[in-house]
Amino acid sequence: MIRKLTAAAVGLALASSAVFAASHGGGPFDAAIKARQAHMQLYAHNLGILGGMAKGAMDYNADLATVAATNLATLATLNQMTYWPEGSDSFDNENTAALPKIWDNFPDVAKKGQALAEATAAMQAAAGNGLDALRAAIGPVGEACGACHKAYRKPKE
Repeated sequence: MIRKLTAAAVGLALASSAVFAASHGGGPFDAAIKARQAHMQLYAHNLGILGGMAKGAMDYNADLATVAATNLATLATLNQMTYWPEGSDSFDNENTAALPKIWDNFPDVAKKGQALAEATAAMQAAAGNGLDALRAAIGPVGEACGACHKAYRKPKE
């Protein structure tokens, strides 16, 4: 009886693991890739708000600008170590644009991440202080994003 219960429990555990793996893409890096892509989507969402204001596509709103800039600054300081396991690159995974050279020069990636953190902190300080202040601060944020993307993201086809 104990053997049957143990076998049933082991079988149930294995089946549950298979269902979990299948429902989560099954690839060894899928969760990390999805997490970093979600992080990038949050950057894009908040930059879209600030960019919309800076371009005049939407009315400037100091409170909303401050929220979006605070979100960017928070995102830029989150530890992303678990998002970037070696091997989760575009050569091995079709669902990412991350180039494998990220892992060859991580000190440069960290330097670019620090530049983004500094630019978003400046944006956070400026965003609620008027449209001109927001416009002056958004350029360095875009430059910081672009520096990493140009070096470490596969170009769009």
